[in-house]
Order: sequence, then structure tokens, then C-alpha cells
Amino acid sequence: MTATAVHTDRLGPLLQRITGDRKHLPSAHSTLDVLWVLYDRVLRITPETVDAPDRDRFLLSKGHGPAAYYAVLAAKGFIPESWLDDLGGWDSPLGHHPDRVRIPGVEIGTGSLGHGLGLGAGMALGLRAQGFTRTRTFVLLGDAELDEGSNHEAIAYAAATHLPITAIVVDNQSATHGWPGGIAARFPGWDVSVVDGRDRERLERALKLRHDRPNLVVATVERKGS
Repeated sequence: MTATAVHTDRLGPLLQRITGDRKHLPSAHSTLDVLWVLYDRVLRITPETVDAPDRDRFLLSKGHGPAAYYAVLAAKGFIPESWLDDLGGWDSPLGHHPDRVRIPGVEIGTGSLGHGLGLGAGMALGLRAQGFTRTRTFVLLGDAELDEGSNHEAIAYAAATHLPITAIVVDNQSATHGWPGGIAARFPGWDVSVVDGRDRERLERALKLRHDRPNLVVATVERKGS
């Protein structure tokens, strides 16, 4: 069995250690495979390089129910596994929304949906201005989060300025409002891939590709509540 398989098999038990947020379990489980592929196969960041100026950046805009995020960070050694046993405790670093001040490897504090893509666009712009041409910025969003208008400003700006940013939208069909043409139609001027959000090989291929303009990966998963 490969090291990757061993770590993957450990994610289930790690996730089960996190209790007290049943409301957001579907949100957490919908992101698990994307998060694992990013941290295990794509991102240029390790527990030793969390402060390296040229590290890749990952922003969890879908900040509700971050249990899967915490489980992956623990599996990859960014945080102690023992932290998983105390989600939301009065002195626990792990809150119901990620806190960049208290959790190694977390880039932004999130929870208010609709902020992550704008922050990611600004981050990608700043990194490019500093000459970090190898550094990539990834933002993970939920499909319902796209109903927040602030995303459309970030989408338009990134396309107009050809920012080196990748948005990953986990589509579990939880959006209240429909959109003609689906999620991809919300991102004019972006390169688009639509993949099975549970197929880690296809996720890896889509996320590793480099583009000369913003890139969207739509990761489709089972419908919320099914």
C-alpha cells in the first residue's frame, strides 16, 4: 500500500474525531476529496514552509463546517491530531470557522460566505507584483456561495487582469437560485473544467494544469441531503 493510500485511509477516523457540528457535516464531506488532492498532490506547502514567501496559497472560502479541512491538516502534519478532539472548546484553536491566527497553514479566517474569491484575487495580484511567478493561489467555494454578489466582481476582475488563480467550486446542488448555463457560465473569460469531485485522479489532473488566465474547476459531488 502506498503512503498516499495509508494517509487516505486515515482520513475517515480523523474526521470522526471531530464532533459538535452535525449541521455542517454535508458541507465538510463534500470537500474531502478536493482538499486531500490539493494537500497531498498539488500545493507547494508543508508544515515546514507555512511562512515561506513563495509558498502556494489555499483559501477555504467555503468556511462553514471546516471539519474535513482540519482532518486533512492533521493527516499532513500541520496540526496535532489531538486538536481534533476539541472542536469549538473555549481554549481550542479549532473553531467552527478556521482562524488564520491560531491554526498553522490557514491563510485567512472564513465563515462569511462570498469573501474568499475576492481575497484570493487580491492575494494573486500581490504575489504577481512581487515576482512570485511559480506561486499559485487556490480558492475553494461552494455552489450556493456563488449567489453572493461579491464573487462576480472578483470573477470579472480576475478575467480582465489574467490573474494566476484557480477557483474550485464544489457543486452539491445546494444553490437556491439557478443560473442559465450552469456554474461555468458564471465565469466568463476563465478556463473551465468540470470533473467528478470524488475522482481524485481527474481532480489532480485538472488542478495541476497551469493556465495563462484564471482557471475554474467545478467538482460535482452527490446532491446535498441524498
